[in-house]
Amino acid sequence: MRPLSRTIAAERRIGLDLIAIPEGAPVELDLTLQSVSEGVLVTGTLSAPTAGECSRCLEPFTDSVELRLTELFAYPDSATEQTTEADEIYRLVDDTIDLEPVLVDAIGLELPLQPLCEPDCAGLCPECGVRMAIAGSDHGHAILDPRWAGLAKLATGSPGVDHSDAAEPDTDQ
Repeated sequence: MRPLSRTIAAERRIGLDLIAIPEGAPVELDLTLQSVSEGVLVTGTLSAPTAGECSRCLEPFTDSVELRLTELFAYPDSATEQTTEADEIYRLVDDTIDLEPVLVDAIGLELPLQPLCEPDCAGLCPECGVRMAIAGSDHGHAILDPRWAGLAKLATGSPGVDHSDAAEPDTDQ
């Protein structure tokens, strides 16, 4: 069993379209490498800062990602290596473990597909696009269907509309 603790700089942006670990950000690894009968078992944690845009209001925000990792790197000619498809397991190549694809895959699975700046982010107004967080609770738009515009004038008593000759209800029946 061999412990491995390192802080490395992300060589490139790692993540999704809306949120990722930025290039050059510190990625903290706290791993344990253990030799098992079928290969090398890598377990541990990864933590790194993230930066992205809120999927509701499009405001930039920062956060962090922390994940647990457990992955087997199969020895060449082991039963696991021989019975598993090429893309289903990681392999040791020349007694070397390449952690980058494992970390990239794990980060991609851990990051939210629709990141939010706040759990209760109200997003943008669908009519004018202003952020609802700064618009206030009284923000709204009077949307009137043009087919009802004539009736709306009658209901509100719009100036220039004479209601005096409106038909009286027939009470003789």
